[in-house]
Formats: sequence, structure tokens, C-alpha cells
Amino acid sequence: EMRAILSVSNKEDIDLLGQGLAKLGVEIYSTGGTQRVLEAAGVPVRAVSDLTGFPEILGGRVKTLHPGVHGGILARRNIDADLEELNQHNLNTIDLVAVNLYPFGATAATPGISLPDALEQIDIGGPTLLRAAAKNYLAVLPLCDPADYPAVLEALRRPGGPDEAFRSRLAAKTFRHTARYDALIAAYLDQDSGSWPERLPLSLSQVQKLRYGENPQQQAAFYAVDLPHGGVSGLAAARQMQGKPLSYNNLLDASAAWSVASDYQPVAVTIIKHSNPCGLAQVEDDGGLEQSTLAAYELALAGDPLAAFGGVVAVNAPVAGALARRLTQRLYEIVLALDFSAEARDILSTRPNLRVLAMPPTLAKEFQYRSVVGGLLLQEPDHLDDSEVTGGSVVTRRLPSDAEWQALSFAWRAVRHVKSNAIVLAQAGEGPAAGQTALVGMGAGQPSRVAAVEIAVQRAGPRASGSVLASDAFFPKADGIEAAARAGVRAVVQPGGSRGDDEVIAAADAAGLVMVFTGKRHFNH
Repeated sequence: EMRAILSVSNKEDIDLLGQGLAKLGVEIYSTGGTQRVLEAAGVPVRAVSDLTGFPEILGGRVKTLHPGVHGGILARRNIDADLEELNQHNLNTIDLVAVNLYPFGATAATPGISLPDALEQIDIGGPTLLRAAAKNYLAVLPLCDPADYPAVLEALRRPGGPDEAFRSRLAAKTFRHTARYDALIAAYLDQDSGSWPERLPLSLSQVQKLRYGENPQQQAAFYAVDLPHGGVSGLAAARQMQGKPLSYNNLLDASAAWSVASDYQPVAVTIIKHSNPCGLAQVEDDGGLEQSTLAAYELALAGDPLAAFGGVVAVNAPVAGALARRLTQRLYEIVLALDFSAEARDILSTRPNLRVLAMPPTLAKEFQYRSVVGGLLLQEPDHLDDSEVTGGSVVTRRLPSDAEWQALSFAWRAVRHVKSNAIVLAQAGEGPAAGQTALVGMGAGQPSRVAAVEIAVQRAGPRASGSVLASDAFFPKADGIEAAARAGVRAVVQPGGSRGDDEVIAAADAAGLVMVFTGKRHFNH
């Protein structure tokens, strides 16, 4: 005769599992709320205390931690001594364990939750039951997911029952389940420590399998990093409203796009190509949100209309009909925004292959992860102090105008999102265009800084004249400044700190440029 323990926090379909097991003649034991649900469904069920001969104690903290339970789960069926020992103590084998765990993540996410209340949601007996069953999976079926109930019942009905491969898959899933649970608890208890732990258990949940990776010959999948409260953030929390499934490269570009757009206020639009912004604009919201987003898009598109083809557009505000109409006039892979009006959704649906993502309003404060051969690099996000430019040192004779200060601050924020060596050219509008600032040229990922300047100038064309320049790191010598000055750049912001600073400053003064040193570098490798 088979025996099963059913003790679940999530009661979904537990009645169906109980009824299916009962029809197969399985003797069922349960605890507390699960037992009441089974009884209400007409399932014959006995209390776990019948196995232990001991009542639940400590307010339910101790229910199943007893040899009467774990002896029956862990006994090796192929070792006579184990079975004889069970007989000596009048214990029976347990053949199936269906357990899911207290919702620690949901509890930890409750606003104002106290530490004692959070600690009460740390399941002890559940993980122990699951781990014991998974360890002895050749004889015991471990069940941690209601989605697996139908497959288990079907396997039990087959002649010979579940095979070893089926059991192994359930065991592996169970150990992943308990590992995730422990990782969330560790992250919750460690989130305010400010330390870098010697061992960092990460919990990752699959969002979707991808058709392939960067290239068709590479397999890939998208995993979300589970946050301490059990939720997810960023692209993992986005709502895809239409379009083809996201690819590996789509996700990389979408991540870059949202990082840029969400870094600006009040209204900003960026266009990303190969993880770099080829277009970016910020507009003060003084003409109504719909007109401001449309104006920001037009300025961003003007940054490099050719490179924008097939790119990714991110808007840090809701998209309305006017902007949606403009977006459908060009080929884009993805559009990301805080939301989309009903009219915008109807218009965008005329481009059925266009991926449309509504993003969560905030991003979690989480580490940045990068893979290297054999490991991961973790770092804090590169936060920008708003006073880095305005509080920096003007090292040239000429001081910036108000429009130059505005453009310098915009460009300095933008250059953090461009692959180093990174150069950004930007212009701030004046008169009727006051409050509008846009990227007009960009040089990314070059082995020399002067090469990045030359590319940015070439991409800007005539708009380089009167623009400002931001450099993610210092200029080692004057050649980059001289190239910028020849193109008509009027102001430069950079970290400073090079042994060639005197030469660089002299070149700026000779050309009548403004130069601001921030004292901070913003590489984006």
C-alpha cells in the first residue's frame, strides 16, 4: 500500500491530487489547513500526528519533524536493515510527499512587515520534507508544484509507475525550489548589511526560452533575478502588449534603452542601436505630455536617422496616439514606455511584428551582473550625482552660458550609457526651443579617445558646431580637444586627472572653449 503526505501552503488543486491518490488506493496523511481542504473535498485523510504519535506543538512550528515521518521517507527500500528497523519501531514507508512552502517572499514584501512576522514565514518542516523526499527520489515522489499534479497521477496509473527519469526531474526541481527559498531568505536578512558576502546564493527564475542567443548556433534563455521580497524588476516585470517574442539581442538593447530613458526627467526619448544611444532627447513638459513626448522623439530621431532604422525606442512616459502614429512610420524592433493609451495600442497594432513593452514605473535597486569566464562580476549601479557638473571645476578662462550648463549636464548623464571610450555631443535649445536638449553625435567603444571624438564629430556633421562634448574619462593629451574645437564644439565636460591636464586645458583656452572637470569617471565597458 502506498502512503502520501500532503501539506501545502498553496492549496491550488490539492483537492484534485487528493481525490486522484485516493482512487489509486493511496493512504493520505495531512496537516492543519490542508487536511481540512481534503476532508471538505471528500478525500479520506488522516492527521500526520497519527504517524508521529505526537501533537503539533509551538503554535504549529513543529508538526512533521519526527522519525515517524522522516524514517518512512528516508528508508532505503533496497536495504533490508532499513526496512527491519522501521518494523522494529512500527513505522511505515512514505511514498509521496506533496509540499509547498510558506510564502516568505510575499510576506517580506508587505509594507511595514516586522522582522518577527517575516521570520514566522520561514518554513522549516516543509523544506525538510521536500529535501528528504528528493534525496530518496528513487522510492519517494517529491512534489513541490501544483502544475505537476496531473503528470504524477498519470504516471502512477501507468503499469510500473513513474520511471527513474521522471522521478529524477521531480527531485531536481525540488532542490531548485528549496534552494530558491533559502536564497530569498538570505537576501532578505542580508539586504541592509552593506557587506559583500563570501558566498552569494542567487535565485533566478526562467522568464522565457529564447529562439537562440546572439547568433543562431547559440542556445539561450532569459532568467529574472528574484528579489529579496520574491518579486522581479525591469524587463522581467514588463508587460509585452504585442509583437514577436523577444530575442537575446532584443533584450540587451531593450535593457540599454530603458536604462537611458529612465535616467532622465521629466520627459525623455532614446533610440538604441547595438546597446548604444544613437538618439536621445529631453524636453521640459510645458506643452502637454503628448506634445512633449512627440517633440522628444523628433529630436532623438534627428540624432542619427540612418542608425535609428531597426532600433529600439524607449519613452520614460506614456505613449499617446500622436507619437504612436510617428513610430509606425519607421521600422523599429521594440518600443518601451511606461504605458500606452488605447488609441496608441490600436495604431501600433498595425505593425503586428513590433514588440511593445509597458515597463514598471520603478526599477529595483539591485546589483549589476556581468559574466566572465568562470564567474560573475557584481557591482553597484553607477549612480550620478546631479551636482557633478554644476559643482565641478571650471578650469578654463571662459565660463559656461546657461544653455551650455544645461547641455553639459545632459551630455554628462548620457555619456555614462555609451560604451567606452565614450564621447557624446549635445546641444541645448534656446529661445522658443529652451528646455529641449538632444544628443547630436556619439562615438563609442573606440580604442583611442581621439578616434571616438572624430566619430562623434563626423556623425554630428554641421550640428557639431555650437555643441558641447562629454567624455567618460580624461583626455590624455590635447589631440581630442583640438579635433573637437575644429568642428565647432564650444564646451567640454570630463573627469580630469590626467598628467596631460595642463596641455589639454591650454588647448581649450587657445580655442576659446569652456572646460569643466567633474573629478569622476563613468566608464561603461
